Amino acid sequence: MLMALGQFVFGLTTLAYQDFKRQTQWRHPSSSRVGARGAHQYVGPGDDTITLSGMLSPELAGRAASIRELREMGDTGQAWALVSGTGEVFGAYVIENIGETGTLHMDNGIARRIEFDLQLKRVDDQRSGAAVNVGALGNFQAGGA
Repeated sequence: MLMALGQFVFGLTTLAYQDFKRQTQWRHPSSSRVGARGAHQYVGPGDDTITLSGMLSPELAGRAASIRELREMGDTGQAWALVSGTGEVFGAYVIENIGETGTLHMDNGIARRIEFDLQLKRVDDQRSGAAVNVGALGNFQAGGA
């Protein structure tokens, strides 16, 4: 298992990503001052986004239905606990967008190669002491796919 988003497990049999990109921001708004540079003040954490990208080949590894499952999860608008294969809890994330590109199509139109990008955005507030809803993992088994 590479990672789990709610009950969806990223792995070789479902959807394996090759690239993990995380961008964390902090907010420092400024106030204009006459004759001087703007005054900046730290006001807290900003957006925390994770982008997973990779390629699947339904004939060899992964399932095309995995992207459909993630789209259905995104349709709910719910936040899902994101947990790495090592057990690190990243927090609660929503699916912000999914992109896919199919190539090497067979005569019936099915793509033999599908490249994907999945963008997740953190929505819990780690500073307020709010707990991450790891219950969204349900009957998750660490030894799963």
